[in-house]
Formats: sequence, structure tokens, C-alpha cells
Amino acid sequence: MNGDRYEGARHDESRYDDGRFDDGLYDHDLYDDDLYDDDPSGEQNLGGQEFAAGMLEEELRQAAAVLDPVPAELQQIAVDAYALHDLDAHVAELTFDSLVDALPVRGVTDTPRMLTFRAGEVTVDVEVTAQGLMGQVLPPQPASIEILGGPRPGSPLTADDLGRFTGDVPLSGPFALRLRTGGDVVVTEWLRA
Repeated sequence: MNGDRYEGARHDESRYDDGRFDDGLYDHDLYDDDLYDDDPSGEQNLGGQEFAAGMLEEELRQAAAVLDPVPAELQQIAVDAYALHDLDAHVAELTFDSLVDALPVRGVTDTPRMLTFRAGEVTVDVEVTAQGLMGQVLPPQPASIEILGGPRPGSPLTADDLGRFTGDVPLSGPFALRLRTGGDVVVTEWLRA
């Protein structure tokens, strides 16, 4: 493909006879035949650019691995910490979700989402609203609750002697709860807020 098709976009006085413009570029340097094909749908073929971006990303990864490698000790510590993070935790299964299990009520909007998790003898009831969450651990007992999700861990919540807790940070994206009750650790399933 030649640059004649695009001459109207350039000033004729800035183009030399050999196909160059004042800036030293040739017509074929400005217009990529793969990008501007005669596709009647008007869609552009970006396959070559995606491939080039993938190659660039891989080259950058290789350069970072050579120039600034992660120390082997640090990598092993990270792997061990992830593997052992909640090794002794009990996974609390979702047994009720009002988005799925409750009957909708006509005319009612902005209802809180009700969730129930169960792990062995421990049950956690949670109400999620736009303002945050509140819930209760059953049987009633003091507990430390951590909201998992987001770029930074949230401040831990504390359940009182009746097992009640509240959090005033709105949830967004995937989240889970980690409860520490006495010597037990309970982690809920991950859900999207």
C-alpha cells in the first residue's frame, strides 16, 4: 500500500519527490499496511501491535530478572508464608446468601445483603450494606475479625461478648472474613461485594 491514499491529510509542500516528508519519515513509516487494511467493517487489525506488546513485556521481565532478581531466600519466605498462612484455619462454607436464596420483594430497593457462613459449630451471620457490614458470631463469643480484600488489610474488628461486630468501611470487590476465636481460626468463602 502506498501513501497516496493519505496525501490529503498532509500538506503537499512538505512532501519531497522521493516520498519523504520534512521530518525525514517515508510514507511507509507513517502508515502500517496491517493496521489500515481495506476491511469493509471498518475494524482495525491490531494483531501485530498486540504481539509486539507481548514481546516487549517478556523482554522487560527477562531484564528485571537479570538486573534486579528477587533473592532466593526472600522468595522462599514468601512461598512458605503463603502456604502456611491459614494452614490451621477452618473454611466457613456459605450456607445462605440473600441474593440467591431470598425471595425478592416488589418495590423494595437497596436492601442489605444477608450472608450466613458455617464452619463446624461456629456460625457467622453478616449483613452487608453500602455503609459497611455488621454481624454476629454464634455461639456468642469474643472474636477478632479481619476483612480480607483490597490492596491493604483493613483494621481488625472486634466482636463483643455476645459475638456482635460492626465495620464502617464499604466493601468493594472480592472479600472474605478471617475470624480468630480463642485458639481457632475460621476463614469464610470469598464473595464479591
